[in-house]
Amino acid sequence: MAEENPSRIDCVLIVGGLYHDMDFARLELLKLLAEDQRVRTRVFEDYSNVDAILAADFLITYTCDVIPELKIQEALRQWVRDGGRWYALHGTNSVLRLFDNGLYGSPRWAPVLMETLGTQFVAHPPIAPYRVEVADKDHPLSRGIEPFETTDELYLMEQHGDLHVLLDTEFGGDATGFDEHEWEQGRHPVFYIKQQEKGAVLYNTLGHCRGHYDMQPFLDWWPTVDRCAWDLPVFYELLRRGIAWCKEPKA
Repeated sequence: MAEENPSRIDCVLIVGGLYHDMDFARLELLKLLAEDQRVRTRVFEDYSNVDAILAADFLITYTCDVIPELKIQEALRQWVRDGGRWYALHGTNSVLRLFDNGLYGSPRWAPVLMETLGTQFVAHPPIAPYRVEVADKDHPLSRGIEPFETTDELYLMEQHGDLHVLLDTEFGGDATGFDEHEWEQGRHPVFYIKQQEKGAVLYNTLGHCRGHYDMQPFLDWWPTVDRCAWDLPVFYELLRRGIAWCKEPKA
């Protein structure tokens, strides 16, 4: 029997940053969160309202080059350790700077944040199709997911700590346009959990999106509307599963 008056669940959604169609991502995530009437969501562009985050039952982030100050990084780390669940998407783990050599680099300026997330974005090859494989077929978050092809940014990352990899992919070659561009053949996480004491971070690197105006000020007009994994039903399945994981009762 369903609970007569189910308890409210508080979510903080942070969507903001550079080079992505944040309006599209924000709307799609809000629609998914609205599928459960118990979920009440506050929306921000950055981490500055730390009190709202610490009071929430779970956190979802879709950002690019949005880095909180150190004391907020430390508060987020402790919130996770105390039992918080954080579903981090796509560029949440990115720090991007254009170096003097004309290439993009990823300064290691936020070690506390990246250690909490489990990875830091370093580079990606040019957007092209690649195959995502299932690394753990038995975990509830990946059970029943079949290998699939996507055209998206294939994230090449520096890893921090023990990651429970659910989906991954293989790559070796050149990440053109990035300072750290030479990568040996190997497996790269796509969807993983980093457990931390009572809480955990779930990370999904998929989901690049970009509209006509999202490369300003470098380009006034981007010629295509890019939706990448957002065009795939399996991506929405992973989003829904991640949201459900965030809502699970705390032990």
